[in-house]
Amino acid sequence: MPLNTAHYARCIDTLESSLLLLQGAAPGSIEYEIFRNAVVKGFELTLETAGKLLRKALKDYSGNPREMDRLTFKELLRHGGKHGLLSVAAVERWFDYRDNRNSTAHDYGVAFAEETLALLPGFIADARTLESTLRERLGQGDA
Repeated sequence: MPLNTAHYARCIDTLESSLLLLQGAAPGSIEYEIFRNAVVKGFELTLETAGKLLRKALKDYSGNPREMDRLTFKELLRHGGKHGLLSVAAVERWFDYRDNRNSTAHDYGVAFAEETLALLPGFIADARTLESTLRERLGQGDA
């Protein structure tokens, strides 16, 4: 099944741009807080979009595409590694990103947001790698 990764790529670009704006804002300013909130939400959206795209991609590797619909996010990541869409090391990092994302649903404190920010450079690089891999291996088409 051909995949269209354009929306996912746009999510990554938006997240990266938001992070740059955050880095240019004065800590403690309202602008910093606005950009920090945007970055955390952008991270969540990018991660969820990656999962949806990966789920679609893995249906091509399964004898039973409905099986992919029942997998948890971490199981999707494992299957992505099994089929060469993610490296073993990347799967472990994506586990960390997912664990962090699950925590954002329960804790929006400043310390937690700063922990999320520390993950973002690696996350953005890994997200770009996944987008490139999916685009190159499964081509462009309708999402």
